Amino acid sequence: MDQKIINLYDEYTHRPLTRQEFLKRLTLLAGSTAAAMTLLPMLEGNYARAAQTTADELMTEYVKYPGVPNEMTAYVARPKKEGKYAAVVVIHENRGLNAHIEDVARRAAQAGYLAIAPNALSALGKTPANEDEARQWFGELKPEDSLKNFRNASTYLGTRKDYNGKAGCVGFCWGGAMANNLAVNEPQLKAAVAFYGRQPALEDVPKIKSAVQLHYAALDERVNAGMGEYEAALKKANVPYEQYVYEGAQHAFHNDTSAARYNEAAAKLAWQRTLDFFKKHLG
Repeated sequence: MDQKIINLYDEYTHRPLTRQEFLKRLTLLAGSTAAAMTLLPMLEGNYARAAQTTADELMTEYVKYPGVPNEMTAYVARPKKEGKYAAVVVIHENRGLNAHIEDVARRAAQAGYLAIAPNALSALGKTPANEDEARQWFGELKPEDSLKNFRNASTYLGTRKDYNGKAGCVGFCWGGAMANNLAVNEPQLKAAVAFYGRQPALEDVPKIKSAVQLHYAALDERVNAGMGEYEAALKKANVPYEQYVYEGAQHAFHNDTSAARYNEAAAKLAWQRTLDFFKKHLG
């Protein structure tokens, strides 16, 4: 697919661009309305493909915990066997909690972790009807409230009998930025993994107490603009980190519901590196 089309979709999903304007520009790039409508399903998420990981041998549930301005909801998955597990907070993209992120949580649970995937939009007290509405509502979220709500996930974990006190996080896109910010602001965190996420303020990097793993797509110019300075700051602050750049990969390459941007080889390698990282730092 033409890189200009991929870049247009990235602009649509991350910047104030109406669906009407997006479709108009997509039609111009594609050459016709029919061609644009053929490309559209390849760009947008098809959540019928999301349920790759079953809940067999897992315990799954939806939970609530305190948040601002309203209560937070979250999807939880862990091995079915009773016991105490290290936790992994799974942080969604700018669409809220969906079938794909729940599937990622089950993948973490199958690897032996207590996975919790909070829904940032639940704090607004309403449920979006579609992805466009979800993206619009993200503009209503206050960054300081969202950070507190994801930090509250750690507090909630402390109330569970199946939690062993060790926690990490993994986030994608918006969630990747949140993972970086949790590394700065959550001193109890032992491992933070960010997939193509915006970097934290450089002056805050010395506050990081966790190990950090960073995954970038080589074709993701928008996010990669801050990659070098962040790495330099991590080195200067002596923060243990790993950084990987996946050649030929697009932003959101791990999201297997988007045919145009998913990169199977990069996604599988990055996820294995994530699990190896958690094993090293969470046990």
